[in-house]
Amino acid sequence: MIAYNEDDLINYVENAFKVSQGFPVLIDKFLEQATEIDVDAIFDGEDIFIGGIMEHIEEAGIHSGDSACVIPPFALGSETIGKIKEYTYRIAKALKVVGLINIQYAAKNSTVYVLEANPRASRTVPFVSKSIKVPLAKIAARVMAGEKLRDINFKRVDSNNLGYFSIKEAVLPFNRFPGTDTILGPEMKSTGEVMGIDKNFGIAFAKSQLAVNQKFPSSGTVFVSVSDRDKNSIAILARKISDLKFKIIATKGTGEYLESLGIKCDKVLKIREGRPNVLDMLKNGEISLIINTPEGSEARSDGYYLRTAASLLNIPCITTISGASAAIQGIYELKLNSNINVKAIQDY
Repeated sequence: MIAYNEDDLINYVENAFKVSQGFPVLIDKFLEQATEIDVDAIFDGEDIFIGGIMEHIEEAGIHSGDSACVIPPFALGSETIGKIKEYTYRIAKALKVVGLINIQYAAKNSTVYVLEANPRASRTVPFVSKSIKVPLAKIAARVMAGEKLRDINFKRVDSNNLGYFSIKEAVLPFNRFPGTDTILGPEMKSTGEVMGIDKNFGIAFAKSQLAVNQKFPSSGTVFVSVSDRDKNSIAILARKISDLKFKIIATKGTGEYLESLGIKCDKVLKIREGRPNVLDMLKNGEISLIINTPEGSEARSDGYYLRTAASLLNIPCITTISGASAAIQGIYELKLNSNINVKAIQDY
C-alpha cells in the first residue's frame, strides 16, 4: 500500500497490525522524481564484466519488474554512469561475489543511491544477454566453477555504446482481470516481458508497446489529468501533444493550469461531477490516449473507473510522467518515419 499523507499512513499501519499481529511492519520511503537503474554484472573475485546498465523509464517507486528499462541509458550523464560502474565493482568485491550480481540504484540530481544488491542472477539477465549478444548465465556458471574472466573467450561488449536501443517492457495482465486498477506502484503485477529494438529510442519504445498489444494513436484526443506535483512536467508534454496535432481535454484543475500557459485544451467533468463526463467520452470512443497521474486516496478512487475502463477498451492509459514522455516521443517518431524497419535480433 502507498500512503500519500499522514492519515493514510495511520490507517494502513493500524490495519497492518490487525492483519498480522506480532509481526513487524516494513515501511519504505521512495525517492520522488528519481531515476532507477538496474545493473547486471559478473565478478570473479578480481575482474568485473558489466553486462548492462539499464535505465528505467518509469521513475523510482515503480517495482523494477513492472518498469520499462532501456540499454544503453538514454538520459544518464557520464558522471552518473561512472559512479555506477565504480560502485558496482566495489560492492561486488566487498561481498566477495563469484558469478552474477544484480544491483539496483536510484539517481537524483548528482547523487547515486544504492537500493539493493543481490549476489545472484536476476530476471533481467536474459534481456541483457539478448541485447549485447553475450551469454551472461553461461559465463557466470564457468566463473562459479573456478574459471577467471580473463581466461574465457567472449566479446567484452560495452553496453553503453551499442549503436541501437534495446527496451524491455513488462506484460501486465489487467485485461484478464476486469476491475483491477492499472496504476503501477511498488507491488509487482507483471506476468512477463517483451523487447523492442531500434536505432531510434522512440521507435524502439513504440515496438515494445506493440509487443504488449498497446498501439499508440497517430491522431485523436488525449485526456490529461495529473497531480499537483506533476503539473510543471505535464506542461512540457502538453505542448508536444499539441504540436503533434492532438486535441487535448483535461479536468478543471489541469485544464486551467494549461490554459494559463497558453496551451489550448477543452475541460471535461470528472466522473463524480456529473454527466456527460470523461468516462462517457471514453466509452463513446472519443478518447485515444489517457495520461493520469494520481495522488492520494481520493485521486486514486476517482481515477479507478477511468483506468479500468481504459483497460477493457484497450485504450492506452499512462500513469507516470516519465512513461508519458517516452510514449509521446514514440508517437512523434512513428509519425515522422513512415517506414519502420523490423529485422531479426541476430542482425543487430
